[in-house]
Amino acid sequence: MKPKILIVDDLIENLISLEAILEDFDIELVRAFSGEEALKHSIKDDFALVILDVQMPGMNGYETLEMMRQRKKTKYLPVIFVSAIHQSDLNIIKGIETGAVDFIPKPIIPDILKGKVQVFLDLYLQRKKLDMLLAEMEETNLNLKIAKSKAEIATRTKSMFLANMTHEIRTPLNGVIGLSKLLQKTPLNADQEELLNIITTSGENLLQIINDILDFSKIESGQIQLENIDFDLKSLLNNVYQLMKFKVDEKGIAFSYHISDNIPAVLNGDPLRISQVLINLVNNAIKFTHKGLVEFNVELVDKTGDSVRILFRVKDSGIGISNDGKLLLFKEFSQSESNISRKYGGTGLGLAISKNLVNLMSGEIGVESELNEGSEFWFRLPLKEAKFEIAEMGGPVGQVPKNLKILLAEDNIINQKVARLTLKQFGLECDVAGDGQEAFDMFKKNNYEVVLMDMQMPTIDGLQSTSMIRTHEKDNLLNSHAYIVALTANAMAEDKQLCLLSGMNDFLSKPFTEQEFSKVLIEAGKRLGKN
Repeated sequence: MKPKILIVDDLIENLISLEAILEDFDIELVRAFSGEEALKHSIKDDFALVILDVQMPGMNGYETLEMMRQRKKTKYLPVIFVSAIHQSDLNIIKGIETGAVDFIPKPIIPDILKGKVQVFLDLYLQRKKLDMLLAEMEETNLNLKIAKSKAEIATRTKSMFLANMTHEIRTPLNGVIGLSKLLQKTPLNADQEELLNIITTSGENLLQIINDILDFSKIESGQIQLENIDFDLKSLLNNVYQLMKFKVDEKGIAFSYHISDNIPAVLNGDPLRISQVLINLVNNAIKFTHKGLVEFNVELVDKTGDSVRILFRVKDSGIGISNDGKLLLFKEFSQSESNISRKYGGTGLGLAISKNLVNLMSGEIGVESELNEGSEFWFRLPLKEAKFEIAEMGGPVGQVPKNLKILLAEDNIINQKVARLTLKQFGLECDVAGDGQEAFDMFKKNNYEVVLMDMQMPTIDGLQSTSMIRTHEKDNLLNSHAYIVALTANAMAEDKQLCLLSGMNDFLSKPFTEQEFSKVLIEAGKRLGKN
């Protein structure tokens, strides 16, 4: 659409003259013979410029412009006055004060008018382009908001799906792993022991796959919360070594670790996530090494004040990685070679999770490897030197109390059996409630010291039951409060938060180990004054 210019004059010959001067411009000229007619046109159409005569019968040019400036649409519309009354500068000053952008005396010099019109046409066209860009930006922003909303809904849906699926898988898996570990402590012949070890290992592998998917989902949705706590690095490394040693012993390869003497004894960071990355790398090294050795070493890169940079290196004499394979490393759901997944299994998430965790801790991670020549994975982390010494890391100090009065709230019969048999290993017994309402009713009668509370149960869930117990304790002014532990297959960060907000003291995700269970019971004993 061509730009429009409004020309206003009460004499037809003046309008024709203006049209003749401006005929070379690619514009549409609109005539008005009075101020009133000019105002009507200015409301109806969008103009790039108004060329306005001063002397007209009825409403003169000054009055016409004053009316234009009172309206929102024409408040900033460029107006050039043309007039034969130019003897006094007062007319020009009045025109500018009224709101005109220029004042041209008659008779009009064509080149002067053309030059001024060209300037305002260029400004108008630039403004139109800007308006179009702004409109496009608004549309883009709207589309982005819609896309963002859809992505958030998809993320929430995926999180809900993962939460439900992990709960449904973890519940029977708790029975498989829990009972198989309990059976391993009973007298077995060689064949039974071998079959049971296969069941246990398969269950633990399945659990690792579930944990990998869950961790990746947490990282992807920004739910990972890093800790900054003091920890003993030597104890952390020893724990990793002891955890991985049984796998190495099965394969008959050498396994060792070394820590440099110049590394501070106690550091500050997130020991859980550091362990997770190191275990991932060591586990991979063991998986892909059939003979030779696997070792991990820790060195001090540099130290400035209380800031240190620590280098972790995991070396193996395994199958190595080709140059093409290196390109796929650290990418989710990828294996370095096409046949790796078929031969060795795994989700392809371990290295992707490790990279994301290292990045979250402001570190770097990489690999040096040649095909059939082994590999060396490394990651470097900035940490702080702790100000105080701390006790050795490891299991909780103390013994599981033998006189705890325990209530188990669990609707799954197999998981009831697992929990009761595990408690029996510690010399403890428990009463069992099949749902949250029954758990609350039994608690009111018996005032249990420890409540092991499942989250998802019929009638009333674990969160509601916990809130009811806490209200009962408060209303009846009970001197001691029960130590309530979430014993649940729910494993998302928000699940733990919900449990703690409802009044629970601790959170244990199924399947749990005997060590994790004992730690909870020892802590309960401490809180109850029984250790």
